[in-house]
Amino acid sequence: MPFGNTLPTMQVTFLGTTGWYDTVAGNTCSVLVRSEEYDIIFDAGNGIAKADRYISQDKPVFLFISHFHIDHISGLHTLVKFRLKKGLTICGQPGTREILDRIITEPYTVPFDQVPFRVGFIELNEGVHTLPFTVECRPLIHPAPCFGYRLEIDGKVIAYCTDTGVCDNAVTLGRNADLLITECGLLPGEESPGWPHLNPENAIQIAKDAQAHRLALMHFGAINYPTVESRLGLAAQFEKEFKNLIVATDDLTIDI
Repeated sequence: MPFGNTLPTMQVTFLGTTGWYDTVAGNTCSVLVRSEEYDIIFDAGNGIAKADRYISQDKPVFLFISHFHIDHISGLHTLVKFRLKKGLTICGQPGTREILDRIITEPYTVPFDQVPFRVGFIELNEGVHTLPFTVECRPLIHPAPCFGYRLEIDGKVIAYCTDTGVCDNAVTLGRNADLLITECGLLPGEESPGWPHLNPENAIQIAKDAQAHRLALMHFGAINYPTVESRLGLAAQFEKEFKNLIVATDDLTIDI
């Protein structure tokens, strides 16, 4: 639902649902959470460029970066198009500002201090933080250091766990969540111990162990899931395994 319409409740919009690189099925990873007082975004793949279709730009915006693989930060070069009246706060693991300052700068793109709104940074250690809403950060299993997040706001809980292999922290973050968002980089039955990602069965088991209310799959591998149809088949294949399974597609919006 675009920002011009009445917001009935908290909403989550999947701005980009593809892992690695953009395909005809969608942009790289970004998820928007619209709450009463804040607009919150997980990751800044190319999908983040569509955020202004859904937000008024009148609220403070918080952006949580999971890790620094290009498909999770490539959309930062589009920040200059936005007019965020109450600014942007970028949150991530220790070292986030130093790493991003080396990338979001000349001669590659417009630096943070030259975009037309305030950009601030908050670097988070593992644990629970009040930002002014509550967020919990835990390391996931991935070749690069990667944080998963648990957001508690407006009486709701949303967990975001990508990129990762199977790990206890994904269950911890997703415990009793209203919505658990995980990656699904691998095909059913596929394993990738050298470069950890989840297959649908892994993601469903994490959701079951966490007793999450709903599970949304995203970060579909660009090669494994090249079309929307190749992804949507998972819903029918696994609906009996987890009845509240959502196969996310770009621009899908769900009420929480």
